[in-house]
This record gives sequence, structure tokens and C-alpha cells, in this order.
Amino acid sequence: MKEASREALARALAAIQADRELAGRTEGAEPRRPPNILQALLAVQRALGLVPPEAVPAIAAALEATEAEVAGVLSYYPDLHGRKGGRRTLRVCLGEACLANHADRVLAACRKHLRAGLGETSADGAYDLERVYCVGACGVGPALMVDHDIYGRVTPESMGDLLDACRDRTGPGASS
Repeated sequence: MKEASREALARALAAIQADRELAGRTEGAEPRRPPNILQALLAVQRALGLVPPEAVPAIAAALEATEAEVAGVLSYYPDLHGRKGGRRTLRVCLGEACLANHADRVLAACRKHLRAGLGETSADGAYDLERVYCVGACGVGPALMVDHDIYGRVTPESMGDLLDACRDRTGPGASS
């Protein structure tokens, strides 16, 4: 891990520990609540851009949790990343309504356009390709999400232009 990453991780762990100590003082004689592992992992990811697997023991120690508990939460939630990914996250909806409208074809076009499989990053580092089972846009399926923006009525033919337009977008509505 690079020095800057170690320093950012140390700051995130110090903040986690301070929150735990404050919670312990304000709770008084009540039994100590279990640690909020998800909140802590999200804080580390905000600081570093990912949750390095080698940081799991230090995070567990700061939370007074087991490494298995921390690793379990890290592997369960798809928004937590243990590796550096693309600048954008592309999620193709494979829920029933989207599948009925040929989302499988959109996914195949995404894989071809990005030259990446599910769970992989495109060769240019622009996108991580993921699947979800509902983006809440059932009436306009097939749908996909680029970061937090939802696009409906996507076709295999329109998907490439959409991804190219979103690739280097910055400003409101753009994540990262």
C-alpha cells in the first residue's frame, strides 16, 4: 500500500475509533452496541477509493470486530470495492421487466462495447460492468445505470453512444 493510502487509512481508522469512543461515553451503562461495519467500510472507501483487503485486520481491530465479520460485509455489499475499479460504474438491470424487454441483448452489447465481462473493468479503465436486479425503472426497461443516473429504453444500438457520452462526463450528476 502506498504511503498516501496508508495515511488516508490511518485517518479513517482514527475517525472510526473516535466515533466508537464517543458512542461508548454517551451510552453510559448500557451495553456497547455492535460496530457499524458497513459505515466504517464506506468511510474507508471514501478516503481511499476502495477498501484494500490488507486493511481488513486494522479495520477489524479499530471496530473491535473479527476479521471474518469485516470481510463478510466487504464481500456482501456490491458497492464496496476491494480493488481499484473504473472511473464509472455501469449496472445493467436484469430484473423481470427489463429481461422481458431484452436486457440480455443490452448486456451482451455492453460486454462487446467495453470488452469486459461482468465484474470486470473495461480495458480503458472507464467502466466497471455489473448487473443489478432492479433499478426501479420497470416501465422504461430495459434500463441501466451509469453511476447513479438511470437510463431507460436502452437498446443494443443506442447503448454504445450513451456510454461514450457518459465516459468522460464531469459536473452535476457525475460521480467520482
